[in-house]
Amino acid sequence: MPRLFALLFISLLSLAAQAEVRVLTSIKPLQLIAAAVQGDLGQPEVLLPPGASPHHFALRPSDMRRVQEVDLLYWIGPDMENFLPRVLASREKPSIAVQDLAGLTLRRFGQEKGGEGAHEHHDEEHDHDHRPGSLDAHLWLLPANARVIATRMAADLSAADPTNAARYQANLQAFAGRLEALDARLKLRLAPLAGQPFFVFHQAFDYFESAYGLQHVGVFSAASEVQPGARHVAQMRAALKAAGPSCVFSEPPLRPRLAQTLSEGLPVRLAELDALGAKAQSYEQLIDDLGAGLAGCLEGL
Repeated sequence: MPRLFALLFISLLSLAAQAEVRVLTSIKPLQLIAAAVQGDLGQPEVLLPPGASPHHFALRPSDMRRVQEVDLLYWIGPDMENFLPRVLASREKPSIAVQDLAGLTLRRFGQEKGGEGAHEHHDEEHDHDHRPGSLDAHLWLLPANARVIATRMAADLSAADPTNAARYQANLQAFAGRLEALDARLKLRLAPLAGQPFFVFHQAFDYFESAYGLQHVGVFSAASEVQPGARHVAQMRAALKAAGPSCVFSEPPLRPRLAQTLSEGLPVRLAELDALGAKAQSYEQLIDDLGAGLAGCLEGL
């Protein structure tokens, strides 16, 4: 009988050692990075459902429980998910604001080279985030930053599950290799498009643009529920006319009605870019889709 209890105890210890580390991320891009590191050792969860704004989100009771229960929680930081600091104040397990990680390349709004006068901001939802000098929190759109985030995740997972530390590190190295190959492909395709004019409805893509030599020439930040004044519409249409053949990118799930109004009768192509990767199955796909979306439109000008 004592031997039976000893065997049972050893079996329970073994199961505990193999227990999945529960990882929760605030937004899908971070979940995709975590999934690359965790591999088949677990499935990271994501807090925000598809289409939800990371700037404004109301947690359900079930969400509150998940926030408290998971082993590791990753979020961008107060410059992005401003609903989370109050919730995380009562969390006892590790919570990592990735915007504070050493080694990141960070941008601030207003860094663009020239053309600042063309950047119009009239979106109530984003004004507080996009003030000149404030942090551009869309930092996951730079592959080099994803590597920094993945490195921290691998270290955290290794500490929480030392039995599988070597596998987490191997997953990290494989992820880094895929990012390097993707970066080379994107540079090759996007380099000829430098200087091609395009406009965006949300200033979310500066990290990606700076990595691949692109530069939007205007931002049409107009909230879908707020109709811009006639003067503002005229200014935006004048900017499109001055640019000549160009692309205007909105973000799913909705294309602003204003896009159709502004582009009517002009040599303008409408397309979409998804900073949150709603349909992406991996971080690499999220970034590759951005490159394909930009190139697919700009190459046709």
